[in-house]
Amino acid sequence: MKKLYRNDGKKNSYKYFFLKLAILFAIVFIFDFVIGNILSHYYFKQQRGADYQTTYAIDSTNADLLIFGSSRANHHYRPDVFEKRINLSYYNVGRDGNFIFYHYAILKAVLKRYAPKIIILDFIHGEFAKNQDSYDRISSLLPYYRSHPEIRPIILLKSPYEKLKLLSRIYPNNSSLLIIAGGNAIFSEKKREDINGYIPLTRVWDNPIQVDITPARYETDSIKIKIYQSFIQDCINSKVTLYIVCSPYFIKSTHEDYSVKLAKEVAKKYHVKFFDYSQDSAFLNNPKLFDDPAHLNKDGAKVFSESIADSILSE
Repeated sequence: MKKLYRNDGKKNSYKYFFLKLAILFAIVFIFDFVIGNILSHYYFKQQRGADYQTTYAIDSTNADLLIFGSSRANHHYRPDVFEKRINLSYYNVGRDGNFIFYHYAILKAVLKRYAPKIIILDFIHGEFAKNQDSYDRISSLLPYYRSHPEIRPIILLKSPYEKLKLLSRIYPNNSSLLIIAGGNAIFSEKKREDINGYIPLTRVWDNPIQVDITPARYETDSIKIKIYQSFIQDCINSKVTLYIVCSPYFIKSTHEDYSVKLAKEVAKKYHVKFFDYSQDSAFLNNPKLFDDPAHLNKDGAKVFSESIADSILSE
């Protein structure tokens, strides 16, 4: 009888343990669900800033001409020039600090809704370089994982554990609490606004030209190159006219950037025009056109945009 009593006691203790565990999981689930939904609500409620521009690019823009790229896309392509010269509606879907994975995800979301007439992809030096930062930057796409299945394969490139992490509702926004708060705050209305996604820079660079010290050849990431190829193929399949552009730098180089070299070869294979302004003397000899060595100011953007518009019209 004593042995039976001890077994019943153990069973009861196990039941009590698993009951407490189940209650704990339930509390964590409810907390994650409620807080995650609140964060998501205020994320998509933003009316300005980079997150808002991403949401608008993915869900709303129907412009005939789209500019893709990083911060250099944001600052180098003036809408007034393109709208006047090419007579197409314009939107800039570029985002600071994001690279080919982000560009392709936005393209997938856009092409699911409609096909623009022209896309310009701004290509940067070192785009194909192998580094972890490019994968970490995919985090800017996390809030769209549940609602946009077409970009899930790109988001899952971020890490081998991404699918497990994304079971959480909080995880997609857990690193952007301050940004979400700022995007919903009254004071954010006073911040500068973009012009159809374009953000003008006003500073004038007054320092000597920089010299490129990167090696002529460096380790590249085959996944990035495949994504770049997919970007081109999807544009062709959707009958979108694609131009790839390496916009100006105020950086003198003794050799062609290796990523640019590879990108040109791929573009040539698909008969896509690639315009390389990275070592254009008209810009290298004029620091007044730059905000910093990697970004044109608004005057430089006007000169550059006029040149690109001319190239497009001549095609």
